[in-house]
Amino acid sequence: MNNFVKHVRHFSINSKGYSISLEQFVPKHKPARDEDIQLLENFIFNSKRLLVLTGAGISTESGIPDYRSEVVGLYARTNHKPIQHMEFMRSNATRQRYWARNFVGWPRFSKSQPNAVHFSIKKLEIDHKIVHTVVTQNVDNLHYKAGSQNVIELHGNGHRVVCLQCNKIYDRYYIQEKLKNKYDIDFDAMTKVIGTDGDVAVPEEFSANFTVPTCESCNGILKPDITFFGANVPKSKVDKVKENVTMSDSLLVLGSSLSVFSGYRIFLQALEEGKNTCIVNIGRTRADDQVKLKIEAKCGDILPKIC
Repeated sequence: MNNFVKHVRHFSINSKGYSISLEQFVPKHKPARDEDIQLLENFIFNSKRLLVLTGAGISTESGIPDYRSEVVGLYARTNHKPIQHMEFMRSNATRQRYWARNFVGWPRFSKSQPNAVHFSIKKLEIDHKIVHTVVTQNVDNLHYKAGSQNVIELHGNGHRVVCLQCNKIYDRYYIQEKLKNKYDIDFDAMTKVIGTDGDVAVPEEFSANFTVPTCESCNGILKPDITFFGANVPKSKVDKVKENVTMSDSLLVLGSSLSVFSGYRIFLQALEEGKNTCIVNIGRTRADDQVKLKIEAKCGDILPKIC
């Protein structure tokens, strides 16, 4: 196991040699208590088929902000408003703005690396055979980068692009290379605070003149293969999650406030089916009054000590 896995890296170096704090988006929190570590260890190792639900709170430790955290979340730091599905579909100007922002943010977003939480989950799945499914609300691909195998990406994956007309799938790196042939920009200078799905604020003039990529096969609209706000998670994926919840004996929620219903209904199903439930999160969640075990801690302070 390399040093990155053993110790959470707190800083990375960008292309210009500047140090970027990977912890800048983690909310204020108290150190994990020994009794909480023991409670979580008991919960995990008493499980036989554990389903793990992860949210943006585990990726803040990789330098990707969440939306709702006080002071450090996107809503608190910026006037960022996540893209709405119908706006993207109806308006070419909206698609220009989105793709311009995503193009500029992609280099840093795509270089994000898994942290100790992702590696701990992978170890519980691959080595200990306790985790049988990971359901993630994140679109950052970090579970796969860490080596997890049975992952259901509830809201998709920003590393894929789909044509909304013919359903052709593109690698996001391929789309980036095509766009780079048209635009010669200083990505580091333009990238300030990256969004949860990889977009950043860009000058109005840049987005207004941005050429939106289209499908090479049918000239259809291209969209990152993620579920935008206002759109529904595909029924086939919802059914797959339901099936895996039923197959599990326990549910562990990591780094999610469960504010979005697509995640909260997973918890409600587990509760209805009598599963053991545990939440590890900084701050309140939608299920605090219902969960059997709630631990107020940073996931990276507690899970690696167990795994």
